[in-house]
Amino acid sequence: MASSSSWATLRTARRSLSTSSPRHTQALAPKTHYKITLQRSAIALPSRIKDTLTSLGIHRRLQTVYHPHNQINAGKILAVKELVTVENVSAEEVRTKTEQRHERRPPRGFVVKGNKVEQQAL
Repeated sequence: MASSSSWATLRTARRSLSTSSPRHTQALAPKTHYKITLQRSAIALPSRIKDTLTSLGIHRRLQTVYHPHNQINAGKILAVKELVTVENVSAEEVRTKTEQRHERRPPRGFVVKGNKVEQQAL
């Protein structure tokens, strides 16, 4: 039977392993923006809620917008918290509407190898 001191040592060692910090010490960028996505529609809700969504720049379901961290944006998010999902992201992760559109676009499905007209002219 193990003594109580060896049990305490084993328990302490196991606890320190589970709560150890990650080995890589990569500097993470600070979270400076909210990524807000409308999950539920605002149909049949009061105009005050619809106006809040409009002021956030959200017009349709599953639309994503980015706003910097500040008290005004935090208050707007709290007013519509049941309708949206919010993530904290760094400034590097902020995407414009055009960038978001290009990320969603599927590959073309074909590759242009050449042009018969140009090959015959040579």
